[in-house]
Amino acid sequence: MDSGVIPFNRPHVTGKEHAYIDEAIGNHQLSGDGAFTKRCHQWIERETGCAKALLTPSCTAALELAALLVDIEPGDEVIMPSYTFVSTANAFVLRGAVPVFVDIRTDTLNLDERLIESAITERTRAIVPVHYAGVACEMDAIVAIAKRHDLGIVEDAAQGVMARYKGRALGSIGDLGTFSFHDTKNVTSGEGGSLLVNERSLVQRAEILREKGTDRSRFIRGEVDKYTWQGVGSSFLLGELAAAFLQAQLEQAREITQGRLAVWNRYHELLAPLEQAGLIQRPVVPDGCVHNAHMYYIILSPEFDRQSVLDEFRRQQIGAVFHYVPLHSAPAGIRVGRAHGELQATTSLSRRLVRLPMWLGLGESQQQRVVEVLGRHLRR
Repeated sequence: MDSGVIPFNRPHVTGKEHAYIDEAIGNHQLSGDGAFTKRCHQWIERETGCAKALLTPSCTAALELAALLVDIEPGDEVIMPSYTFVSTANAFVLRGAVPVFVDIRTDTLNLDERLIESAITERTRAIVPVHYAGVACEMDAIVAIAKRHDLGIVEDAAQGVMARYKGRALGSIGDLGTFSFHDTKNVTSGEGGSLLVNERSLVQRAEILREKGTDRSRFIRGEVDKYTWQGVGSSFLLGELAAAFLQAQLEQAREITQGRLAVWNRYHELLAPLEQAGLIQRPVVPDGCVHNAHMYYIILSPEFDRQSVLDEFRRQQIGAVFHYVPLHSAPAGIRVGRAHGELQATTSLSRRLVRLPMWLGLGESQQQRVVEVLGRHLRR
């Protein structure tokens, strides 16, 4: 049995990254929107069916672009889960909006679509579903609510590359979507992200916002004879070296996903006896959802102290971690946001969730050791 250190994450390298970076250097364009950026855009557009993909320095930057594109103004409200990364809220708070935190489902830990409508007020402008662990929210219901109330939808699909909902790529269903290519994601460029523009009427404006408020993209395509300042914007481009690294990853996205699914499925099988014994809850993937094995988490039964479990993993040199502190309970969330209801599921589940080591190449003996350490501790 493997008794060495088992890290929480180990970024996968395909083997083509160095060659593509060398090629990018040889092309003598290191700033954004070079040849590799264009190839990445084409891959994302082809894979998701979005009208336009635009690489960004991070998923945070893509969310900030989205907040600009849906015309968020001070005092507007944006509905989102509290159980998400701070960038989901920050992007809209930067525009003066109030994040309205709605509880999550107990099965998928996604925004509970049944609670959205009662959270809508005359100031609501958008809904931000977050596809937790690469498992889709109930987008049919969310889209129907948005249409009834004339609201925008910004999908936070940071964890959703290569995942689908009823045949549609995550990030391609709302008006706008966002991806993350952070070091911890399945497909990575170290840092990086992408905005997915699904509403064609927003494409030109998205390009202008991303290019510091200019129509430089149209100038490069020869559509105008010079580019000028058209409106507000900022520098939202990913550098070409990172795009070259990303292209090597995207080319093997299917193989990476399949490899991670094998690791995920092995965990799921190994942990079944602990769930049957009532000690943990395993992840749930509803019908119609094709997930991407972004993470494997467990929910401890309420009688267990999570910190003692994490301490035991640490003693055994196993990199298990907790996840988000709910935003509605964080200092900034209390100050600038509003909780809709008690958020009981968010509070309870967030305190009991443990993320297990999850990366391509994690061996069967390593996974068995993770599960044995967990089981032995819970059964003491």
